[in-house]
Amino acid sequence: MNRLRAVAAVWIVLGAVGVPEALAEDPAGAPAPAAAPAPAAAPVKATSDFNRELLTIEENVNTLKERVFRSKATLQLLKEIVVQGSSTGSRGSVYHINKLGRGYTIESVAYYLDGQGKYSKIDPSGGLDKEEEIKVFDGPIPPGNHNLTVHLKLKGNGFGVFSYVQEYVFNVQATTAFSVEDGKSCKVQAVVNERSGIGRSFTERPYVKFETRCIRLAEEGPEGR
Repeated sequence: MNRLRAVAAVWIVLGAVGVPEALAEDPAGAPAPAAAPAPAAAPVKATSDFNRELLTIEENVNTLKERVFRSKATLQLLKEIVVQGSSTGSRGSVYHINKLGRGYTIESVAYYLDGQGKYSKIDPSGGLDKEEEIKVFDGPIPPGNHNLTVHLKLKGNGFGVFSYVQEYVFNVQATTAFSVEDGKSCKVQAVVNERSGIGRSFTERPYVKFETRCIRLAEEGPEGR
């Protein structure tokens, strides 16, 4: 009974003076735990991420440097090709020149350079007679020996006492060989003409004469003439 009275007296005193806030929150009287410090691993992680980004940027810069180097090498190679191309290699040009008289009509013409067809046209109406000059071919060709062949189909265009030649239809073929040196351009003219002379037959008069002229590429004009 005396113990109960003593405990009751203590509680009465505490109620009069007020219970401390710390004791009110924790009856055991233990102090409140302090805030935990920031983890030390955060700065280390940030430094690691920065180093990784820096390494990536460095790799990208090295890749760009390599691309620039390759581009410069390619441009240099193209420059050398252009410079060398102006002084090396060879070119050829072929022209059809018509000097036939009005006694003949060219119905068709075909040109072959080294066995490959370069020009072919058929016009029985006489349109080819109006073409005094035709560019048959103009372009690069390998240095060395070449062959040019021309095939013509002619028809008589007689009048008056020579009207009988209108029944004549015949072929004329001619071939020439020419050589092109490296760094030069050769122009070949195939001149279609007719021989004079009363003793020659109507079909023997037409012929093809080849005229070849070669010059250095540096001396060639803008039209290759």
